[in-house]
Amino acid sequence: MAAKDSETLSEQPETPFHDLDHYLAIPRVSGLTLSPDGARLVTTVATLGAKGTEYCTALWEVDPGGVKQARRITRSAKGEAGAVFAANGDLYFTSARPDPESPEADPVNALWILPSDGGEARVALSRAGGIGGVHAAEDADTVVVAASVLAGSTDEDNDEERRKARKDNKVAAILHSGYPVRYWDADLGPAQPRLFAVEPGDPLEAGKPVTVDAAPPLKLRNLTPDAGTRLRDAESVLSPDGTTIYSSFAKPLVNADSRSVLVAIDVATGTRTVLLDTEGLSYFPGPVSPNGRSLAVVSESDTTPLAAPQVKLHLLDVAGPAAGGGALTPLAHDWDRWARPAAWLPDGSALLVTADEDGASPVFRIGVAGDPGGAAQVLRLTADAAAYTDVVVAPDGRSAYALRSSYAFPAEPVRIDLASGDVVRLPAPAERPRFKGTLERVETTAADGARVPAYLALPEGASAADPAPLLLWIHGGPLGSWNAWTWRWNPWLLVARGYAVLLPDPALSTGYGQDHIQRGWGEWGKAPFTDLMAITDSVVQRPDIDETRTAAMGGSFGGYMANWVAGQTDRFKAIVTHASLWALDQFGPTTDAAQYWLKEMTAEMALENSPHLHVENIRTPMLVIHGDKDYRVPIGEGLRLWYELLAKSQLAADENGETDHRFLYFPDENHWILQPQHAKVWYGVVEHFLARNLLDKDVPVPDELGL
Repeated sequence: MAAKDSETLSEQPETPFHDLDHYLAIPRVSGLTLSPDGARLVTTVATLGAKGTEYCTALWEVDPGGVKQARRITRSAKGEAGAVFAANGDLYFTSARPDPESPEADPVNALWILPSDGGEARVALSRAGGIGGVHAAEDADTVVVAASVLAGSTDEDNDEERRKARKDNKVAAILHSGYPVRYWDADLGPAQPRLFAVEPGDPLEAGKPVTVDAAPPLKLRNLTPDAGTRLRDAESVLSPDGTTIYSSFAKPLVNADSRSVLVAIDVATGTRTVLLDTEGLSYFPGPVSPNGRSLAVVSESDTTPLAAPQVKLHLLDVAGPAAGGGALTPLAHDWDRWARPAAWLPDGSALLVTADEDGASPVFRIGVAGDPGGAAQVLRLTADAAAYTDVVVAPDGRSAYALRSSYAFPAEPVRIDLASGDVVRLPAPAERPRFKGTLERVETTAADGARVPAYLALPEGASAADPAPLLLWIHGGPLGSWNAWTWRWNPWLLVARGYAVLLPDPALSTGYGQDHIQRGWGEWGKAPFTDLMAITDSVVQRPDIDETRTAAMGGSFGGYMANWVAGQTDRFKAIVTHASLWALDQFGPTTDAAQYWLKEMTAEMALENSPHLHVENIRTPMLVIHGDKDYRVPIGEGLRLWYELLAKSQLAADENGETDHRFLYFPDENHWILQPQHAKVWYGVVEHFLARNLLDKDVPVPDELGL
């Protein structure tokens, strides 16, 4: 996987997965928006910059009819994202590229508009704090944006002055009075998110000559001036008529806890009404029905040490008494899956959702009242073993469009026939990357009778005569599933080096029902661990797998489980643990969202399941990987793990300070390794470590490490 030297750079690798530079250059598709008339489909494509140190995004138009080749419609060094069609067909997006009409201004993430009838994009609105998400009404000329303001700012001009003062005086300090103070990789504050209505500003100067395309400037009207921090990480949707925005809204609770209530914000007045507020539940808005009367709502129950969360789908009558909300009706509560509402059919008869389902994430149709198929009937539309996201529906209701991925291909735009479920791949901005190997669905039965499913990626040529070494990959979450393409943990890179990669969904995984989650709840070291060992036991019995050469790898929860595995068994030749939980008593109060963790396990449960108490049992070489900007699993976990491996494990540092363990540290990366040059180093070090311990080969570490 190492990059080729200067003499062989012109050589073409067998596949992009045989060379990291080629792999990192594969274009990455995300997001999907459909014009009101259904004629234009726009997605975002990220491509690797010339220096290989960052990705740049651009908007591409895809033909919904599947005839024309996809074409790029924006181009800049800063890139574009967040595309949303307005009711008149104009395309809004955000970008930090310089404004040609204000070249002296510092670039910020501004709101841009690409007219429906052609021409170049122009800045619609810019502000010192930038623009975040964009919401455009389907049937009205209403645009709402999310943007941040400094907490003490009185208006937009004052906000700009305060930001300039902090920047000029190089002040980074933040004074907090609430919780949390950071999230994933972001330091929260002093800016706070707000929702703004976008409106016409002052009219153009009368009588002054202008071109025919001149338009009055736009301005923002703050709809949530008193929101404080309650819109952080909020989910918001705009009604089709543009009159109301529905949003989750954080409600502070005692002991630094919180939950999300559901609010309705009147766009004309900014009046905010609480629609749903129930102890022990958080609410999140889904799409609004075409007639504006029903809002899809997702509820999530608070966890307890004994009970996993339950995620349920509802319909809320938002045209009820005094427009303050009416009845909340359960929708498909007998269906044992966690639905993500995506889009309504144009006649309002059904809701399209996605949900994890047995190693896939299909599109489902759920009928509502008045649906000829029967209210709350759940029908799976897509039959393939793929994951679907960004679902949008054509105006005629006959087709839907989505991004689809699986372990066979990264995200690509597709058209779904809503009558038959047939899926057609649309001409995409890039071809599918070719890989060598095969993908199989495998499973076994755990000791308690539970099913343990997995994917197995096999290298070409694996056989009884030439069995492949096996890598057990443990997913994060833990509430998740191996069911979609991943750029960060891509099995085909290791398959290209001759390894087989096992991707199991043990207890706690989604897509197999609430019982499968509950089996491992609060007992991470029990059913999830024994499930992983059971599926590994089953797979190593295959003649094309070499049971004498196996390794375990995982990140986040998967890293926790890798640490747990290391202290419970010496069956593996090597273990790679990324962004991992090590000492659960330490982790709980220091993670970015301690209030959730501390409800999940009691102190006694945390200790019972803490890997650090078994460090003396570890006799397997471990590669520890951690980023300093990881706030979800703070760097203290990696630092303590590293010290205790060298001080207490059976491979502790000797009298010369040498050990078989390794620590790959990224001072400027977070929970993930996002910078391309660092992803290259990550995979290069992993390959070196595995080859050394499984294959007894000396694969050099990346030159960039300077070793």
